[in-house]
Amino acid sequence: MGEIAEKVAEAKKKAKKRKFLQRVDLAVNLKNINLAKPENRFNKELVLPHSKGKEPKVCVIAQTTAPQAKELGVTVIDRAGLEKYKDKKAAKELARTHDHFLAEAPLMVEVGKILGPVLGPRGKMPKPFPPGADLKPLIEQTKRILQIKLTQNPVIHVPVGNEEMPDEEIEENIKAVLDLLERNLPKGSQQIGSAYVKLTMGPSVRIR
Repeated sequence: MGEIAEKVAEAKKKAKKRKFLQRVDLAVNLKNINLAKPENRFNKELVLPHSKGKEPKVCVIAQTTAPQAKELGVTVIDRAGLEKYKDKKAAKELARTHDHFLAEAPLMVEVGKILGPVLGPRGKMPKPFPPGADLKPLIEQTKRILQIKLTQNPVIHVPVGNEEMPDEEIEENIKAVLDLLERNLPKGSQQIGSAYVKLTMGPSVRIR
């Protein structure tokens, strides 16, 4: 077991059992970084090696691949179904209840017109895919996407798993996040001050 996995196990042990499945969160405190400078800020997508702990809701907007998407248990909207979302209230509810959106490339223009004004500002614009795509691996990958934003505060706070996941898988997720930060910070690892792992209702355990 790696050093980080041992700390994850410690965090799990220190947290009291709850009646719900607790998330495992990572908090990274950065140092010596001036976020008033736009070049020091970033908003990156990271595909984690493993689940981020909570099953995210995916919506697929499709015509050709709609039957395939339905079999995979995700929300499916076909071309005719898009009409409903011209109503702003319905569009906002769709955006609120779903984490990720995928759309067949030929439908992207319509999707942009109808849902763009609502999904765009929320950072949820659909990712296009070809009509003949195999959706299963695409959806599985989409569910592991983590948005990592560094904007106003020099702190990164992200989910990296849940209490039932193996400690080693959570360690691999944590390493992927730290690696992304080191690649994107101006001075790399020198600007990572400290990092902690904790369960939703548990105490923090320092890992770095």
